[in-house]
Amino acid sequence: MQKLDYIYKRHSVRSYKNQPVPLEHIKEIIRAATYAPSGKNMQNWQFIVIVDKEKIAEVARVVEKANAKVATYLQDAIKIKAFKDLLQYHTVFKSAPALVLVYAGPYEAIVDQLLEAGVMPREEALKYARPNPGIQNVAAAMENLQLAAAGLGYGTCWMTGPTYAAEDIAEYIGKEKITPGYFLAAITPLGISAASEVTSPPRKPLEEVLTIIS
Repeated sequence: MQKLDYIYKRHSVRSYKNQPVPLEHIKEIIRAATYAPSGKNMQNWQFIVIVDKEKIAEVARVVEKANAKVATYLQDAIKIKAFKDLLQYHTVFKSAPALVLVYAGPYEAIVDQLLEAGVMPREEALKYARPNPGIQNVAAAMENLQLAAAGLGYGTCWMTGPTYAAEDIAEYIGKEKITPGYFLAAITPLGISAASEVTSPPRKPLEEVLTIIS
């Protein structure tokens, strides 16, 4: 069990100390992310790291504006309130000393070829899109990133909620910094947890999620 401690040290951290993350640690963490497996060895990921506190705060403000804008497209009052209430969770990164934006690039899967051929019915062809290997690649890199951060004593929080502000974030940081054809898949704050102890929600019993066929 001790050999796997770096896994169990990973928690979702939402409050951070005002203590910078050394550049060499950031590079080490991102390097670990790039050692994730990827289909066809595409490595279809890009990491943009913001370490300026004012810029991180501005990204939070960008998300706030996007949240208000997206809410105008909802019709049900209860759903509008529920979506707006999520804003507090979608901006927890504003307290972190570093913010990692994780971008995903194009990945041609069998579904793309089937749709292009146009022979198989579209509804049937779309079933092959469910595994979404392109996103799996980026998710594997994100997991590596978080485990590496935990191993070095840092907290992270896997966030996809704020991606509705992707276009506005791109405008703010500069679209030229993003590899053409890539999109914002997830973000994570990075820093030392402000809490002395961090715990994770209970996990489902192994018997509930494991099936061994012999």
